[in-house]
Amino acid sequence: MSSKGRIVICMLRNDLRFHDNEVLAWANKNGNYLLPVYCFDPRHYGGTYKFGFPKTGPHRLKFLLESVKDLRNTLKSHGSGLVVRNGKPEVVIPELIQKLGNDAVHAVAFHEEVTQEELDVERALKLQCENKVIQKIWGHTLFHRDDLPFSVKQLPDVYTQFRKRVEGSCTVRQCIEMSEQLNPLPEGIEEGEIPSMQQLGIQEVAPDSRTSFPFSGGETSGLERVRHFLWETDAVATYKETRNGMIGAEYSTKFSAWLAHGCISPRYIYYEIKRYEQERVANNSTYWVIFELLWRDYFRYVALKYGNKLFYLSGIQGKHIPWKKDKELFRAWKEGRTGVPYVDANMREVAATGFMSNRGRQNVASFLTKDLKLDWRLGAEWFESMLIDHDVCSNYGNWLYSAGLGNDPREDRKFNMVKQGLDYDPEGDYVRLWVPELKNVSGGNVHTVWTMSNNALSRADVSLGETYPNPVTIAPEWSRHYGKSGGASARGGARGGGRGGGHGQGGRHGSAGQKRGIDFYFKGS
Repeated sequence: MSSKGRIVICMLRNDLRFHDNEVLAWANKNGNYLLPVYCFDPRHYGGTYKFGFPKTGPHRLKFLLESVKDLRNTLKSHGSGLVVRNGKPEVVIPELIQKLGNDAVHAVAFHEEVTQEELDVERALKLQCENKVIQKIWGHTLFHRDDLPFSVKQLPDVYTQFRKRVEGSCTVRQCIEMSEQLNPLPEGIEEGEIPSMQQLGIQEVAPDSRTSFPFSGGETSGLERVRHFLWETDAVATYKETRNGMIGAEYSTKFSAWLAHGCISPRYIYYEIKRYEQERVANNSTYWVIFELLWRDYFRYVALKYGNKLFYLSGIQGKHIPWKKDKELFRAWKEGRTGVPYVDANMREVAATGFMSNRGRQNVASFLTKDLKLDWRLGAEWFESMLIDHDVCSNYGNWLYSAGLGNDPREDRKFNMVKQGLDYDPEGDYVRLWVPELKNVSGGNVHTVWTMSNNALSRADVSLGETYPNPVTIAPEWSRHYGKSGGASARGGARGGGRGGGHGQGGRHGSAGQKRGIDFYFKGS
């Protein structure tokens, strides 16, 4: 076959962008026809590995569908297009090759992933296309794997050590320069319809006006968010001070969902920050965005180092803990009816919107693992199902961190739900937003409703155990903060018999310790 007719297929997965996309750039350079393909893999719309929650929930699917549509429009504007299929990539791509003619297809290119399910796809595809050039490209991290000052096997098990070594000796590669004119799609290939949520078996949910993530999916909206947060509002210059907010769209970057789907490149964000620092201001806040991007890198390299240990009950530390699997306790947690208002507000927010703040994720993860002592994988798989910005490496890395089985150098890190609520929602506005049955409880008292007198509860139209649950557990350390909310009665115990200390019976993604860089995953983290 003449080189003039050769086709390069790009398997797109979590790289739904045109800018800084080395797979597209390589394919455009090494062929005369470009065939970008996105597959709606049926395995992504079944159940999670261990507990069978919907693997892709409605919030993330809506964002994904918008991202695929946006990418198709962008590629068309550059002279190409996007072929969409329902099916497994390792089946769909060989079928396309057969239809095009085996000699017409020169190569298949894709960005490398690091966890088992994605690697299985890559291996199967390579077997099916053994007579083709298979071009694998590393492209999801800020710092390239080949530029690290150590091998992956020597990756430090503490983030700070990783960060210092990388910052001291590595340079972030420049973004890939993309050709304005891409090669066309080959003739005879239909682009295919982008499926609806219903066609993928996922029920659409109504938008919630309370959401802190009122954004659409896709590269176009992702780039606009970067412009807005940096250049239009200068919000990046106060990011470190505002990032622990809980209400509204502006308290944090919200970049994580676009990063998780590959709609924006971490290198693009990095160099926009550097340009901002040169043209406007460089401070702790601008650095902290990069600090968070490095956490995202770190968890991907942790996954590369430890493989499937990331999903083991005993984690990467191999620590055996007698986790409980109490179904009722877990249901109370995921439905936001634990009787602990700060936890319940966060869990209701993520169920309604697919988003939860960094601060909230840390707390609900700590509550599940340290207060309720439930199997951490329940939380990880629930986050996988719920979060718009789900990313397998960050989610599992963060949950292991929270459970004390991962990369946290501090033993037994635990968050105090009452103190955290009073620190980060001192007037109770966030709790009242998401737990309307407590709307008449004034100020910070809302964080400790079980300590309120019967008369005070009656005046607020709250009946514990009826209109709002009694706490499923009460940690001893909470009592140190009773009465510090500007009026809560320091009665020092549960009103009306909570369930005590998290009793009960004893996969794959979330949140965690105090300094975790989950702004980028969780809002991910």
